[in-house]
Amino acid sequence: MDQTEALVKTIVEGLQEKKGKNIVTVDLTQLSGSICQYMIICEGSTPTQVSALSDSAWDFAHRKAGEKPLSIDGAQRAEWIGMDYGTVLVHIFLPELREFYNLENLWSDAKVTQIVDLD
Repeated sequence: MDQTEALVKTIVEGLQEKKGKNIVTVDLTQLSGSICQYMIICEGSTPTQVSALSDSAWDFAHRKAGEKPLSIDGAQRAEWIGMDYGTVLVHIFLPELREFYNLENLWSDAKVTQIVDLD
């Protein structure tokens, strides 16, 4: 497992820790011109949970992989938080915004992997 794949795994663990739902990873490594190597998309049921998911992803990536995001957007409203790790982009949505933007379908030619929810 390379460093980027390890970061993806670690961030997914952080999202699962705070009960992130409908987590998917999008492998963009085989697509030319993609903006990153992997995308992680998940949702939280409230702005408070979206914020907690972002904090947990940040904490796991920092503690376990020694990585910090280059930028984080959307933390004030916590309806859609984007975290940019360079090779990995993390999108944490409220369900209605996730459905509206439908990022999985924008990258439907990439390999999309559904992660099992931990309850």
